[in-house]
Amino acid sequence: MTDPKTTDPADDLARHAQKMAKKKAARDRIMATKEGEKGLIIVHTGAGKGKSSSGFGMILRCIAHGMPCAVVQFIKGAWDTGERRLIESHFADLCQFFAMGEGFTWETQDKERDIAAARRGWEKAKDLIRDERNRMVLLDEINIALRYDYLPVDEVVAFLKEEKPAMTHVVLTGRNAKEELIEIADLVTEMTLVKHPFRSGIKGQKGVEF
Repeated sequence: MTDPKTTDPADDLARHAQKMAKKKAARDRIMATKEGEKGLIIVHTGAGKGKSSSGFGMILRCIAHGMPCAVVQFIKGAWDTGERRLIESHFADLCQFFAMGEGFTWETQDKERDIAAARRGWEKAKDLIRDERNRMVLLDEINIALRYDYLPVDEVVAFLKEEKPAMTHVVLTGRNAKEELIEIADLVTEMTLVKHPFRSGIKGQKGVEF
C-alpha cells in the first residue's frame, strides 16, 4: 500500500488532469445533444428562503442582457422592497414593475378584497405574458394566491399551456405550489428550510428579506 505522504505530487497532478479530461469529454458529449431553446415555465417553491430572491436574480440577468421583462407582485405589493426601488429607478425602460398585492391575507383580513387584488394581478400578468416583447415575466408570490384559491389554478395552467408565447419565460414563486402547476413546469426548485433567524426572534431586515 502506498504511503500518502510519499506520493509524488507530479503523479497526483497528472491523475487529476486525466480525471478532469474524462469529465470534460463526457460533458461535451452531453452538451452536443442539447440544441433547442424554448420559453420555460419555472416554479420556485418550498418553505425555505430564496424563492423571490431567485426570481429577481433571473430578472436582473434579463436586464443585463438587454432583454425586456416584467414583474407582477401578487402579495408583497404594499411593501417598499429593494428590488422594486432598483428596477423602477434604474431599469424602468427594460422592466415593467406592477405591485398588485396589498399584503398577506392576515393583514387585509378581507377575503373578497384579496381575491379582487389577485384577479387584477392576474389580468395584468396575462397582458404582459401575451406581449412577445417580454422575454421573461416574474409572477412573484402567485403561489400564495393559488394556495388560498384567490385564483383558480386550472385557469392559470390553461393559460400557460395555451397562450404563453413559445419563447417567453414565466417564473412563478411562493410556497405550496399546486401540483397542477408543478406538472406543467419545465423547471421546479424547492427551497428547503434548514435554519431561519425569524425562529430566533430576529425580524426581517432590509437587504435580506426586502
